[in-house]
Parts: sequence; structure tokens; C-alpha cells
Amino acid sequence: MMSESTRTYLPAAGHDWALPLYDPIVKLLGGEKARRVLLDQAALQPGYRVLDIGCGTGTLAILSKRLHPDVAIVGIDPDPKALARARRKASRAGVSIQFDQGFGDELPYPEASFDRVFSSFMFHHLPSAEKGKTLHAVRRVLKPGGTFHMLDFDGPEGGAHGVLSHLLHSRERLEENSENQVLSLMRQSSFADPKKVDGQAMLFRRIAYFWAGA
Repeated sequence: MMSESTRTYLPAAGHDWALPLYDPIVKLLGGEKARRVLLDQAALQPGYRVLDIGCGTGTLAILSKRLHPDVAIVGIDPDPKALARARRKASRAGVSIQFDQGFGDELPYPEASFDRVFSSFMFHHLPSAEKGKTLHAVRRVLKPGGTFHMLDFDGPEGGAHGVLSHLLHSRERLEENSENQVLSLMRQSSFADPKKVDGQAMLFRRIAYFWAGA
């Protein structure tokens, strides 16, 4: 586990005081269903090691472990308050998950140590300078033949910017989430055959699913 960093980050709900509202809001907007689609796309197998970067309150990590108990799940996030909530949720769900504090562009794991890496509603939070670094870090920790699965809000062409962008404090960063820009960054990070594999409507905004191989 990484020691507490002095780096700044954007909390999952935009502000610490809003953290208790994050899970209900994301569920209301259709986030739970969207994460199940992402999980299905990953086709997890027994014995896999899976990393969830920007795991937040642990929803995807916990869902992954409940549906695939023979898979080892690791979640990483810079927000200690979100991680505390994730650990409580995992305990209530009766699942064992390793939750680490750290940043996606400084992953504290050996090279080629995960079969799958997830990113769920996290990428748009990253400052421009950290997006490519995070993808490079993900590529480093993926095993040969492993895959990266990303779910996020669609870019400028993806729908209205008003209410949802305000709730997530991410309007400017959503502008950078265009399909061309995301795929370009993945190619620059040496991913194999990156592609947008799906897009769906969610309340207030469309979402996009991306796939890339190691």
C-alpha cells in the first residue's frame, strides 16, 4: 500500500461532504447496470488477478468478487475516505478485496501482474497531463494477453453537459473524453488494437466502453 500522498485529487463525488451521496446518485443514473456490462465484457476466469483503478467506494470491485469469487481483486484510489467506505462495504458483503491508496499513474505493482484492469467512471476526473501517464502505468502492469476495460462518460458528442457535469464537477475534463482522443492516448501507451466497443444512453448523458489489449 502506498503511503498517503500530498498530491491533490478530485473526490468521486466532487467534494468530501458529498461522498455519502455518490453511490445513490450513480445507481440512480444507471451506473450499476453500466458496470455489469463492463464486467461481462471482461470475461473473467478463475485464477485471474484484476485491478480496479480509481475504485472509489468499491462498487465494481465488490460486484466483481461476488460474481467471480475465484478471482483476486485489487482496488486502488487516492481518496482515503472513499477507501474506508469501500472496505466497510466489502466487509458487509462478506468478500475479501485488497484496497490500496495510490494514484493510477503511479501503480505500486510489479510489471505484468494483472490479467485484467478496469477503469469505471474515473478517466474523466484526471487532469490532461495524467491521462497518458495512467494509461502507460496500466499497460505496464498488464500481463501478456491481458486486457484493459474502460467505462466513462462520452466526449463532447455524447450529450448534454448541464446537470450531470455540474454534479460531477468535470465539465472541462469531459471535453477531453472524445473517442478519437481516448484511442489516440491508448495507442501512444503501446496498447494493442484499442477500440470503442459499445456506447449506451444513461440518464443525462451517453457512456462509452473501451477495450485495449496488452
